[in-house]
Amino acid sequence: MKKLLSLIFVASLAFVGCGDDKDKSADSSDSNKTEKQDKIVLKVGATPVPHAEILEFVKPDLAEQGIDLQVVSFTDYVLPNISLNDGSLDANFHQHKPFLDSLKADKGLKLESIATIHIEPLGLYSSKIKSIDELPQNATIAIPNDPSNGGRALLLLEAKGLIKLKDSSNLTSTELDIVENAKGIKIKPVEAALLPRTLNDVDVAVINGNYALQAGLKSGDALVLEGKESPYANILVVQESRVNDETLQKLKNALQSQKVKDFIETQYKGEIVPAF
Repeated sequence: MKKLLSLIFVASLAFVGCGDDKDKSADSSDSNKTEKQDKIVLKVGATPVPHAEILEFVKPDLAEQGIDLQVVSFTDYVLPNISLNDGSLDANFHQHKPFLDSLKADKGLKLESIATIHIEPLGLYSSKIKSIDELPQNATIAIPNDPSNGGRALLLLEAKGLIKLKDSSNLTSTELDIVENAKGIKIKPVEAALLPRTLNDVDVAVINGNYALQAGLKSGDALVLEGKESPYANILVVQESRVNDETLQKLKNALQSQKVKDFIETQYKGEIVPAF
């Protein structure tokens, strides 16, 4: 009988011990969950290169400030703005202000820029000619099909003496605004992300810096490159109602840090230029 009681007593101690371990494990799990819940999630839309790369670079610094930065990749310029406007994103980083202003006017979006980050020079690229002087008569030139980047491309063509526009101050000029065209150039509007793929089908393509970089094109490959004085700096955009949001201001500060400036200059070697 004494032996039976002893066995029961030992078994009860073992049971209590197991309970303690489970409780400790549960406490640890709850603690980890609480730690994750305490982090503020910040969803930012971006095109892959260089925007998403820059955001990934600042992710650890933001994590130290209690911010879980989640980068959502897009391959076009419109959807990140629609998603931001409807609240699916907290911010986006992929565009310049003339594009944003044009889209806001067209779609009634309530968005605002809170920081300029870098410039991606627009360039003329070709797989058929080595110099702009070799451009043949009646050449076809592909340009971005959105109003702001299309106008920007035409201004670059005008600056290089290839065409003359009705109003050189109009940032949203179209091919219908060309008043002089000595070479009989044919303008072919194409979605910006697809421009690198047109190089074998056209004589020249005017390609945005981020898509050129993504396609493996270097600024040194460009027949003509937009100057560093370009007003088309890429911006960090948020909803109008959140311009002064503390968490978004922390993201702004991280993106405009000396650390990011050094990263851009080292990583992209002049293909992209800091604008702050």
